[in-house]
Amino acid sequence: MPRPTIAAALLAALLLAVSGCARDGPSAAEPSSEPQSEPTASAPEARAAQRPDRGVRLVRFARFDAPIYATAPPADRRRVFVVERAGRVRIVRDGRTLARPFLDISTDVATDGERGLLSIAFAPDYERSGKVYAYFNDRTGDIRIDELTRGASDPNRVDPASRRQVIRVEHRQFSNHNGGTVQFGPDGLLYAAPGDGGGGGDPFKAGQNLGTLLGKLIRIDPRASGGRPYRVPRDNPFVGRQGARPEIYAYGLRNPYRFSFDRRDGGIAIADNGQEEVEEVDYARRGRGSGANYGWSVFEASRRFSGGSAPGHVRPVIERSHDTGACSIIGGYVLRDRALGRAYGRYAYGDLCTGEIRSARLRTPRASGDRPLGVARVEGVVSFGEDGRGRVYVVSQGGQVYRLAPR
Repeated sequence: MPRPTIAAALLAALLLAVSGCARDGPSAAEPSSEPQSEPTASAPEARAAQRPDRGVRLVRFARFDAPIYATAPPADRRRVFVVERAGRVRIVRDGRTLARPFLDISTDVATDGERGLLSIAFAPDYERSGKVYAYFNDRTGDIRIDELTRGASDPNRVDPASRRQVIRVEHRQFSNHNGGTVQFGPDGLLYAAPGDGGGGGDPFKAGQNLGTLLGKLIRIDPRASGGRPYRVPRDNPFVGRQGARPEIYAYGLRNPYRFSFDRRDGGIAIADNGQEEVEEVDYARRGRGSGANYGWSVFEASRRFSGGSAPGHVRPVIERSHDTGACSIIGGYVLRDRALGRAYGRYAYGDLCTGEIRSARLRTPRASGDRPLGVARVEGVVSFGEDGRGRVYVVSQGGQVYRLAPR
């Protein structure tokens, strides 16, 4: 029988069930070994890998109404922008939350199920251009990315009249599996990752279908050109392939709710929510993820899920079995805050059900040293964020935002 779903409780509280509501697919066999230690590690080494780091703590930062993400413009050392799921973005400047929102599109945002305003991304040249991009579900349920521009007279507010739709992905039948992240990569291009369309078991067969943007990581230049709302980079892997959407950068994803780039080396980590058995983190070094197939729905992580083929299936570098209590992986960031000492360079991530914050060294074909970070559990952790200094934040669906700080 399928594991009980957590969706009912989360929906009743109007909270984000990032795992995908229906765990209704067939079960699969257990893997032969746990992913949190290296296969060749000795027993003492394996025990050491599970010892939590002790040099990091959680510091209360601020409280909001259903926060879902945190970010900042490049090199901005004074402000942190916190996204509220209902459709607002709030600014914390020098430790004080400003009264007026930076952005308020709440009248246009659907919040049923897993929907909402799920993230924003500042253009790499934000200081000059003032461009910011919002990833949200509109009132039809469709996923949209809209461009907005900072106000001319007030740098702490966008100009509502500047709003322009960049891209729209139809997503109306189910309210789950919306993905949720929009970020600029180290190449200056915009990346986003819509989920597979929702339901359970990939009912639209989107994961392996290159003819749809559902279940993909997409890569575009969001600037309008030649009467078109965005441009497709000519070096995208499926440009010119018949029947394939040229915006696709990687595919075979179920619900890639949170992904991030390493601010130092440009590697990408994609945390993809599993169905019945396992959560996963996929990873590629800078430039190595182009055209990658992460396997869904032929595979759930490294386990066979359904029939068919997944050419070139790239296995995850981290897997967390639901037998550990994990249910919905929450992708984080590689820690590049030097103040965090030995945790520097480790990828921090969490899980909605356990509240545990873990960290690992990302590498291929498998991450190493996956272990607790040594901080308090965060009930209802729904996101991580990174500010202009590279400091990392942990976001709780209960309203609290914390910052990772040295002990």
